[in-house]
Amino acid sequence: MAKKPDRRVERTRQSLRTALFSLVKEKGFEGLSVQEIIDRANVGRATFYAHFDNKEDLLVSGFDDLQAALKARQLEALARGKNLFAFSRDLFVHADEHRDIYRAMAGRHSGGVIRYHLHKLLTHLIREDLKIMLPHPNADSVPREALVQHLAGGSFGLLMWWLDSKKHLPVKEVEALFRNLAMPVVKAATDHAIIQE
Repeated sequence: MAKKPDRRVERTRQSLRTALFSLVKEKGFEGLSVQEIIDRANVGRATFYAHFDNKEDLLVSGFDDLQAALKARQLEALARGKNLFAFSRDLFVHADEHRDIYRAMAGRHSGGVIRYHLHKLLTHLIREDLKIMLPHPNADSVPREALVQHLAGGSFGLLMWWLDSKKHLPVKEVEALFRNLAMPVVKAATDHAIIQE
């Protein structure tokens, strides 16, 4: 049986993330100090370092929670035997809710950290979907990992375009765009048996 997370620990971690995000909107990420974050969160330095190594670790920790939530959504959909890329709506909602954070960090080193983790997250989720939805490769097939990288790269590009776009498409529209671009690729892969390990 999985151990339940300590609510105090979760509250502290969330308080630190909230402080980080509010400060990033005000000042950007690079110039922030851990002291400013702990002052805003009203926690001690020892408490901060009990949870995170540095401010970059705090920034990246949000991806662990996002990945867990998207993975749960994905598994739920796959258990019902439908909805390839079920994680996509929740991903676009999350990105939309944090658009101002992304914009405050874009083009800086911290923006690169966020882009790296978003791409890695997309690659992982797409790989897991395809393992379940396209389980039987044949000897004459294109490697499955090539399809994973193709879909992840395109999806990541779409997400970055959407976050940077002056024309703010609603989540529903950008998710439909994602599916309209991704599903024909998957269909072509299954129609022509091009998947292999």
